[in-house]
Amino acid sequence: MKKQLLSAVVLCALGLVGCGEETTTPTPVTPDTGPKYNTQAKINAALVGKTLVMTGADIPSHPNGYDEDVNYGQATQCYQSVTMKVEGEQLYKVTSVLGTLLNAPKVGDKGECDHAASLGQLEFTSTAVLIENVKADGTCFDVTYTFPGGVVQEGRGLLLQDGKTLELELFFVNQATGHRCADGAVGANTVTLNGKAFTGNAVQTYTIQ
Repeated sequence: MKKQLLSAVVLCALGLVGCGEETTTPTPVTPDTGPKYNTQAKINAALVGKTLVMTGADIPSHPNGYDEDVNYGQATQCYQSVTMKVEGEQLYKVTSVLGTLLNAPKVGDKGECDHAASLGQLEFTSTAVLIENVKADGTCFDVTYTFPGGVVQEGRGLLLQDGKTLELELFFVNQATGHRCADGAVGANTVTLNGKAFTGNAVQTYTIQ
């Protein structure tokens, strides 16, 4: 009997048996499958410190609402690429590499945007960035970018749940209506531009690096 008791004490000391103590099973952790980017803070946290790049097929046919194939003078919207370095919540450094508009020598002429042929680049740094009215399901947010010289872009955006893609549907300030999340999702057929129904594609798609 003494030998049996001694053996039990040794086993308890070594932790090889329960010795009367209850064991608990860890509660499994349920993965968070809900929207990741449904607040201003979450969106900013995902973008600050990143580089956003739009090129190739990700460039829409109507950047800022204007046909890329039409000569609008200094406002011509033919691009090879656009890169945004997000250095702070209010600090976006934008480099636009211009494409070459072919067969449209005069303002108002329609030609073809050659994305492959670079015509130089423009650089802008934001003075303010406003993200607001973020939908609870993370499907849309309103955004306004302000740059020096009174240049303002406004519209709606979507940060995809994979955290790798940002969609922005933007127009120059005071030119569009129906372009906010309250009107519909990014790319929805809800926009009026300069008093006319907008039927083009203005959704800029950026890869987040």
